[in-house]
Amino acid sequence: MSEKAKTAVPEGMHTVTTHLWFQGNCVEAIKFYKKAFGAVEATPPVTAPGFETIMHAMLSIGTSRIMMADAWPGTWEQAPAEGTTASLWLYVEKCDEAFQQAVDAGCEVIMPMSDSFWGDRFGKVKDPFGHCWALASHRWNMTPEEIAKGQRLWLASLKK
Repeated sequence: MSEKAKTAVPEGMHTVTTHLWFQGNCVEAIKFYKKAFGAVEATPPVTAPGFETIMHAMLSIGTSRIMMADAWPGTWEQAPAEGTTASLWLYVEKCDEAFQQAVDAGCEVIMPMSDSFWGDRFGKVKDPFGHCWALASHRWNMTPEEIAKGQRLWLASLKK
Protein backbone atom coordinates (compact mmCIF):
# COMPACT_ATOMS: atom_id res chain seq x y z
CA MET A 1 0.00 0.00 0.00
CA SER A 2 1.33 3.42 -0.84
CA GLU A 3 2.23 5.93 1.82
CA LYS A 4 2.99 9.63 1.77
CA ALA A 5 6.61 10.39 0.92
CA LYS A 6 8.69 11.68 3.81
CA THR A 7 10.91 13.89 1.64
CA ALA A 8 10.82 15.47 -1.80
CA VAL A 9 13.90 13.48 -2.86
CA PRO A 10 13.34 9.71 -3.21
CA GLU A 11 15.54 7.37 -1.19
CA GLY A 12 18.85 6.70 -2.93
CA MET A 13 18.59 9.82 -5.10
CA HIS A 14 20.27 13.23 -4.94
CA THR A 15 18.65 16.61 -5.55
CA VAL A 16 20.22 16.74 -9.03
CA THR A 17 20.21 13.51 -11.04
CA THR A 18 21.59 13.05 -14.53
CA HIS A 19 19.25 11.70 -17.22
CA LEU A 20 21.04 10.47 -20.35
CA TRP A 21 19.33 10.07 -23.73
CA PHE A 22 20.15 7.58 -26.47
CA GLN A 23 19.17 6.99 -30.10
CA GLY A 24 17.68 3.51 -29.75
CA ASN A 25 20.80 2.03 -28.16
CA CYS A 26 20.05 2.45 -24.45
CA VAL A 27 20.26 -1.33 -23.89
CA GLU A 28 23.80 -1.34 -25.33
CA ALA A 29 24.69 1.68 -23.17
CA ILE A 30 23.54 -0.13 -20.02
CA LYS A 31 25.82 -3.07 -20.85
CA PHE A 32 28.68 -0.71 -21.69
CA TYR A 33 28.37 1.33 -18.46
CA LYS A 34 28.44 -1.88 -16.42
CA LYS A 35 31.74 -2.82 -18.07
CA ALA A 36 33.33 0.64 -18.28
CA PHE A 37 32.23 2.20 -14.98
CA GLY A 38 31.09 -0.71 -12.78
CA ALA A 39 27.44 0.37 -12.97
CA VAL A 40 24.68 -1.83 -11.56
CA GLU A 41 20.98 -1.71 -12.40
CA ALA A 42 19.06 0.20 -9.72
CA THR A 43 15.78 -0.60 -11.49
CA PRO A 44 15.14 -2.91 -14.43
CA PRO A 45 14.78 -1.20 -17.82
CA VAL A 46 11.17 -0.46 -18.79
CA THR A 47 9.93 -0.75 -22.38
CA ALA A 48 6.63 0.47 -23.75
CA PRO A 49 4.24 -2.30 -24.83
CA GLY A 50 4.88 -3.07 -28.49
CA PHE A 51 8.20 -1.18 -28.56
CA GLU A 52 11.78 -2.30 -28.01
CA THR A 53 13.13 1.09 -27.00
CA ILE A 54 13.79 1.87 -23.35
CA MET A 55 11.34 4.29 -21.74
CA HIS A 56 13.24 4.36 -18.45
CA ALA A 57 16.24 2.70 -16.83
CA MET A 58 18.27 3.60 -13.77
CA LEU A 59 21.85 2.64 -12.96
CA SER A 60 23.86 3.09 -9.77
CA ILE A 61 27.49 4.11 -10.01
CA GLY A 62 29.10 4.59 -6.62
CA THR A 63 26.71 6.60 -4.46
CA SER A 64 24.86 8.17 -7.40
CA ARG A 65 22.22 7.14 -9.87
CA ILE A 66 21.82 7.86 -13.56
CA MET A 67 18.48 7.75 -15.35
CA MET A 68 18.51 6.68 -19.00
CA ALA A 69 16.09 6.36 -21.91
CA ASP A 70 15.91 6.14 -25.66
CA ALA A 71 14.77 9.39 -27.28
CA TRP A 72 11.20 9.26 -28.56
CA PRO A 73 9.90 11.11 -31.62
CA GLY A 74 8.69 14.53 -30.60
CA THR A 75 10.67 14.71 -27.35
CA TRP A 76 12.92 17.68 -26.74
CA GLU A 77 15.76 15.54 -25.40
CA GLN A 78 17.97 13.77 -27.92
CA ALA A 79 21.20 11.80 -27.75
CA PRO A 80 24.30 13.88 -28.48
CA ALA A 81 25.23 13.93 -32.17
CA GLU A 82 28.37 16.07 -32.09
CA GLY A 83 29.58 17.41 -28.79
CA THR A 84 27.47 17.70 -25.68
CA THR A 85 26.38 20.45 -23.32
CA ALA A 86 27.10 18.46 -20.17
CA SER A 87 29.47 15.83 -18.86
CA LEU A 88 29.39 13.41 -15.97
CA TRP A 89 31.99 13.80 -13.23
CA LEU A 90 32.74 10.50 -11.49
CA TYR A 91 34.80 10.55 -8.29
CA VAL A 92 36.49 7.23 -7.50
CA GLU A 93 39.26 6.06 -5.17
CA LYS A 94 41.60 4.89 -7.94
CA CYS A 95 40.98 7.24 -10.86
CA ASP A 96 43.89 6.03 -13.00
CA GLU A 97 42.60 2.45 -12.84
CA ALA A 98 39.01 3.57 -13.50
CA PHE A 99 40.18 5.68 -16.44
CA GLN A 100 42.05 2.74 -17.96
CA GLN A 101 39.03 0.47 -17.41
CA ALA A 102 36.85 2.94 -19.33
CA VAL A 103 39.39 3.17 -22.17
CA ASP A 104 39.76 -0.62 -22.31
CA ALA A 105 35.96 -0.92 -22.52
CA GLY A 106 35.91 1.37 -25.57
CA CYS A 107 35.89 4.99 -24.40
CA GLU A 108 37.88 7.56 -26.37
CA VAL A 109 40.42 9.66 -24.44
CA ILE A 110 39.44 13.34 -24.54
CA MET A 111 41.90 14.52 -21.88
CA PRO A 112 44.61 12.27 -20.41
CA MET A 113 44.87 11.85 -16.65
CA SER A 114 46.68 14.73 -14.95
CA ASP A 115 46.95 16.54 -11.64
CA SER A 116 44.82 19.70 -11.53
CA PHE A 117 45.46 23.03 -9.89
CA TRP A 118 42.40 22.59 -7.62
CA GLY A 119 43.60 19.33 -6.05
CA ASP A 120 41.95 16.63 -8.17
CA ARG A 121 43.64 14.10 -10.39
CA PHE A 122 41.37 13.64 -13.39
CA GLY A 123 40.99 12.84 -17.05
CA LYS A 124 38.12 12.81 -19.55
CA VAL A 125 36.75 10.16 -21.90
CA LYS A 126 33.90 10.03 -24.40
CA ASP A 127 31.77 6.91 -24.42
CA PRO A 128 30.61 5.30 -27.68
CA PHE A 129 27.21 7.01 -27.25
CA GLY A 130 28.63 10.55 -27.28
CA HIS A 131 28.55 11.28 -23.54
CA CYS A 132 31.63 12.79 -21.87
CA TRP A 133 32.87 11.45 -18.52
CA ALA A 134 35.48 12.95 -16.19
CA LEU A 135 37.06 10.38 -13.86
CA ALA A 136 38.64 11.92 -10.79
CA SER A 137 40.07 11.44 -7.31
CA HIS A 138 40.31 14.38 -4.93
CA ARG A 139 43.93 14.34 -3.74
CA TRP A 140 44.58 17.70 -2.05
CA ASN A 141 42.47 20.26 -0.19
CA MET A 142 43.92 23.45 -1.62
CA THR A 143 43.61 26.94 -0.15
CA PRO A 144 41.91 29.60 -2.30
CA GLU A 145 45.33 31.25 -2.71
CA GLU A 146 46.93 28.00 -3.93
CA ILE A 147 44.08 27.44 -6.38
CA ALA A 148 44.36 31.01 -7.73
CA LYS A 149 48.14 30.67 -8.19
CA GLY A 150 47.75 27.27 -9.85
CA GLN A 151 45.06 28.64 -12.15
CA ARG A 152 47.28 31.55 -13.22
CA LEU A 153 50.14 29.15 -14.01
CA TRP A 154 47.83 26.82 -15.92
CA LEU A 155 46.31 29.67 -17.97
CA ALA A 156 49.81 30.98 -18.75
CA SER A 157 50.81 27.52 -19.99
CA LEU A 158 47.95 27.61 -22.51
CA LYS A 159 49.37 30.74 -24.14
CA LYS A 160 52.68 29.05 -25.01
